This record gives sequence, C-alpha cells and structure tokens, in this order.
Amino acid sequence: MTASAISPDTAMVLAAGLGTRMRPLTDARPKALVEVRGKALIDHMLDRLVAVGVKRAVVNVHAFADMLQAHLQGRKDLEILFSDERAGLLETGGGLKAARGLLGDAPILVANIDSVWTEGEEPALQRLIGAWDPTRMDDLLLLTPLERSLGFDGPGDFFRAGDGRLTHRGQAERAPFAYMGVHMLQPSTIAGWPNAPHGIFEHWMRFAEGGRLHGVVADGLWMHVGDPAALRAAEASLAAGS
Repeated sequence: MTASAISPDTAMVLAAGLGTRMRPLTDARPKALVEVRGKALIDHMLDRLVAVGVKRAVVNVHAFADMLQAHLQGRKDLEILFSDERAGLLETGGGLKAARGLLGDAPILVANIDSVWTEGEEPALQRLIGAWDPTRMDDLLLLTPLERSLGFDGPGDFFRAGDGRLTHRGQAERAPFAYMGVHMLQPSTIAGWPNAPHGIFEHWMRFAEGGRLHGVVADGLWMHVGDPAALRAAEASLAAGS
C-alpha cells in the first residue's frame, strides 16, 4: 500500500449502543463509561485518536446521553461535537449518515468504543492512516490476526489479499482476520446512504464487490471489551503487561 499524506483531524466515535452484553455494568451508565483499569472506554479511544492528531470528535449518544455528555465536557484536548440519537438508535450506518453534516469533507477515522489494544512496532492508527489511498479504496479497516485478539469469540471476519483487498468470510468456517473496530473513509462516501437505521456491513460488502474494501493489519494485542468477562480479561492482560 502507498503511504498517505493525509492525517485526519476529525473522527466519528460510535457511542450510542445500549451495551446489553455488558450488563449489569450498563444498568446505570452507558457502555462508553465502563472503565478499564480506571479509565472509561471512550477515553481509551479518544486518547488514541488525539495521539495521531485528531482535533475534533463527533460522538453519537443515546442511552444515558446526558451522563456521557457531562463526562466528555471535562476533556480539553480536543473539540467534541454530539450527534443526538436520543429519539432512536440508528446503528452504525445510520449513525454515520445522521452525523454527516458534522464530519467535514476530509477523510475521517470512525471508531467503536469497545476496542482496547497494545501497540506493536508501529502504532495501529498510524499504520491505518499511512495505508490510506482513496484512488484504490472506499473504506480501510483496521484488522488483527485472530491469534492476537482477546475477548473475541467469533470465527474471524475477513480474508486479506496481498494488495490489502478484503473478502468477507461468507460461508467459510474461519477467516484469519478480525475487524478491530476502527476504519477510515471519505465522508462523501456516506452521502447516498439511507436516512434510516442500518448497519455499515451492507456498504462494506458493496465496496468489497468492487475491490475497494481494504484492510491493514495491526501488530499489537487487540482486546474486544464486549462483556464483563472480556473486561476482566483485558484488565488482567494490561496489568500483566505493565
């Protein structure tokens, strides 16, 4: 992949989910405020984004929206804008479409809040940004080999060709790479998406059909913090590493 000269200054952080798998920890707070080693999940992600030059984060909110907004007002290291989904969840694709007017026109990073990782030889987000090439791709996903993941119990998401193009697992029993919860795209890509709740997966499959869904592989340990057991495993791993 060719190196990118673009360093995004805007990110969309998807924080509107109900976090049902994280109950009872989400009975009285949003999943974004569940803590891993004393730091809220959303702050783990925002710290990563700030480290690669992001200056503005658009955060969608739904459950416990007031609580999350109050928490984020304490951050002074980047501008935070809110995309309000109190009236109803829009899922990943619908959430991005609803926030389109806040995202600008330059390439952006899009991040889930339940992704924590350790770095390898090169910071994962820097590797993602450096691989971005809009002449060849509509979306670029951050991936990890299954053997370098924790808390992820799926059979893998994608096969990756030598040039970075991705093919979904489909009916295969297993695929070698899992999606790490961060991707990069041009906001103009979102323009034709439906103004209705829907997932981003359908768009990825369309990009893949045209050979324009790509992936870059991180070299650290990815921890998917999706439920209390995964949270405990992540905390134990991070404590051992420190």
